[in-house]
Amino acid sequence: MTTYKLLLLPGDGIGPEVMAEVEKVVGWLGKAGLATFETETDLVGGAAIDTHGTPLSDATLAKADAADAILLGAVGGPKWAGVDYELRPEAGLLRLRKDLGLFANLRPAICYPALAEASALKPELVEGLDIMIVRELTGGVYFGEPKAITTLEDGSKRAVDTQVYTTAEIERIAHVAFDLARKRSGRVASAEKNNVMKTGVLWKEVVTRIHREHHSDIALEHVLADNCAMQLVRRPKQFDVLVMDNLFGDVLSDIAAMLTGSLGMLPSASLGAVDAKGTRKALYEPVHGSAPDIAGKGFANPIAMIGSLAMCLRYSFGLGDAADRIEAAITRTLASGARTRDIAKAGDAAISTAEMGDAIVRELDAGGAA
Repeated sequence: MTTYKLLLLPGDGIGPEVMAEVEKVVGWLGKAGLATFETETDLVGGAAIDTHGTPLSDATLAKADAADAILLGAVGGPKWAGVDYELRPEAGLLRLRKDLGLFANLRPAICYPALAEASALKPELVEGLDIMIVRELTGGVYFGEPKAITTLEDGSKRAVDTQVYTTAEIERIAHVAFDLARKRSGRVASAEKNNVMKTGVLWKEVVTRIHREHHSDIALEHVLADNCAMQLVRRPKQFDVLVMDNLFGDVLSDIAAMLTGSLGMLPSASLGAVDAKGTRKALYEPVHGSAPDIAGKGFANPIAMIGSLAMCLRYSFGLGDAADRIEAAITRTLASGARTRDIAKAGDAAISTAEMGDAIVRELDAGGAA
């Protein structure tokens, strides 16, 4: 049996707590004979700043480059609010994405049947919701230059961020979206702002051409990003695969996440290009942040982190059956009534982070080993 090298980067805030629950599932997979892992743990974000003076050391980056996949908890928090902008905890995550070429961010928004009533929308609008947001991750305004704050002659300041996209960057993310749609319902919606942004004009032009030349069997629609935000709240199940740039993907994926009831429920994958060996660099992380206000209290929901492991099994290792088992165990756990604080109804008892992880492992046991 192949042994897979996993680099665990717990990070800050609730990151170490949810990562501990993933390690329970990794252990179960080995005992069940489904997969074996060689794991190593290192620092990123604020934890790395405290130890190394930088949010991502060169040594940690080298370990990430050598790993078969990376699992990351969360980074950031008010403790590091005073550090230089270039040394902020989030810069470690951005460097991982950029240096490893992790250009495709997959963010599923799935509403588990047991949680339809936890959504901010009416249950009938979200029951059965299953959207895949494909976000371009290494271009756009987060990486464009110039990026600066300058002082003008009158003493006021001027801030500049630059939105930049090339044809090649748009082409490769479009291929990812269309390929995913072919395994789903065969529908892609591309969101941009071609009415006011030149990058939006190019985005629509390139996605249209890639569709026509390579993926004409897939249904394609274009939607303005602001209208997409409205439609996600109005009638979210009209979408299946949504593809968009870095900034819009950041914003719209958070809107989609809250349709499901909690940011604590949703995993994500950040994928690089397939290399000559047929493998790709990949990082998996929950959509939620470091939540420093609840760190150390056992309130965090580990489901998004455990779901990120399932995505890792599916997209990096081709272990779809093992991923299915984990996702089914999560579904059964929720159906049994287990709830962490973020998804519990007012007045209902909530279980701790560790208790939720244990409950999912019990359901894995009940489902049987390979």
